[in-house]
Amino acid sequence: MNRWTGLALVLALGGLLGACGTAPTETHRPVPAGDRPFWQAEFDGAAGTRPSERSWNTETGNREAEGWGNNELQYYTDRAANSALDGAGHLEISARPAPPGAELPCFTEESCPWTSARLTTEGKVALTRGRAEIRAKMPTGTGLLPAIWMLGDNGVEWPGQGEIDICEVVGGEPRTVYGTAHGPTYYNENGIGEATPLTADASAAFHTYAVDKQPHRITWSVDGKPYFTLTPSKLPSPRDWVFEQDMHLLLNIAVGGDWPGPPDASTPSPATMTVDYVRFYGEGHA
Repeated sequence: MNRWTGLALVLALGGLLGACGTAPTETHRPVPAGDRPFWQAEFDGAAGTRPSERSWNTETGNREAEGWGNNELQYYTDRAANSALDGAGHLEISARPAPPGAELPCFTEESCPWTSARLTTEGKVALTRGRAEIRAKMPTGTGLLPAIWMLGDNGVEWPGQGEIDICEVVGGEPRTVYGTAHGPTYYNENGIGEATPLTADASAAFHTYAVDKQPHRITWSVDGKPYFTLTPSKLPSPRDWVFEQDMHLLLNIAVGGDWPGPPDASTPSPATMTVDYVRFYGEGHA
């Protein structure tokens, strides 16, 4: 989720990882899709352990990131209270009200009223082609925007960098999963994507969120059921397809902002994304 991603999708559709399971090595190898993952994070470890720096970066702050492009209210931290293993094979990313007296520089106000976490695999793990698969339970509630997404490693400034939103669940739409792509000429309100319904709130059970990124084709799925495929023919002219590159993963929970709007008294605290595993199949770097 980046630079008005959520708002972009609403307009475009009309409202419609961590202890790593295998030690990372410097490799670039093809593995048949559907075979064993070339990289995985299974999150085995003691409760309270922070995600492994071998695979994960923890981004922090708010004001210097200009509210993360969406006037958001969360200050991302590297504290275990916001991202840690639960001791039962999961990674938990939690959004919580800021501690009393905390001074957390915020873009839209003096101090951010919420804390959260934003983890990335940038520079450590990337998918070139194949499938990114994440089994997770997503938090729901007013003012929350949890996301599982990818950004390109081509060194270009966003949106030319390329972005694939694997899963977003917005505020008051707890039974809707959004998947979107953003690129040089299709971003913000022009982001290209689709949505699919769940039979219950996304916070009620684990689901497997995935994208299959093949040459000139990206397919989104939930629990193995595809719901949207993007090809260059669906892009606006000049059809600048930017996805034939390494892309890294991001996991975060945003709070407030222009989309999904502010939290209120009904917003759960803590609001937790529980990740069972992350697996990359195909070809990439780990």
